[in-house]
Amino acid sequence: MMLQDLIDNFADWESLVRIWPLLAQGLWVTVKLALVALPLGMAAGLLVGLSCALGGRAVRIGLLCWIDLFRAFPVLVLLVLIYYGLPFLGFTLPAFAATVLALVLNNSGYYGEIFRAGLASIPHGQREAAAALGLSPLRAMLLVVLPQALRAVIAPLASNSLELVKATSIAAMVALPELLRSARVAQEQTYNPTPLMAAAVLYFVLLWPFAHAVARLERRMLKASGVGR
Repeated sequence: MMLQDLIDNFADWESLVRIWPLLAQGLWVTVKLALVALPLGMAAGLLVGLSCALGGRAVRIGLLCWIDLFRAFPVLVLLVLIYYGLPFLGFTLPAFAATVLALVLNNSGYYGEIFRAGLASIPHGQREAAAALGLSPLRAMLLVVLPQALRAVIAPLASNSLELVKATSIAAMVALPELLRSARVAQEQTYNPTPLMAAAVLYFVLLWPFAHAVARLERRMLKASGVGR
């Protein structure tokens, strides 16, 4: 009897069939958020990292403050400020754009620190050798230093990207019908937790291959560095 009650409450097939279109719509919104925010956040982080490496002392100090600010600022609070606060300044963003902006700003700090650390780890002699070949500082950074740095930071980049995809659930705060929000609406229609359980399974199916790939990358990086031998 207890098993049947568990199935009726958390795995009701009839409820799942009825609310599946709503969950599918939410899953698609979650995927779209990730597809838009991830490359924009990574590009913003790369710009921050390159500017730190090429800029003067004042630029580096300002960008380090940027990195610390957005890494310390909760992304949910940032979304609330953007979506509900900007209208008081005369700027109104749709829920999708506000969520993307919050994710990009927050992750520009994380990606920026990853790229900054990766670029700083490359010996300065690489730049000097590139300069001796007649390359400008920017071309030396893009053609010589950055490719080496990318190999060193690919695992943390992938790990942070996984966290960004997870963070798309904050869109529920501004009533954007992503997967979590859709599951909550569906729960109100079915009067049982089946939609939330289905959403959890969908998140797992969506993210587990990514998480598995990140773990493999991290193990390879540790093995290549000789840690754990």
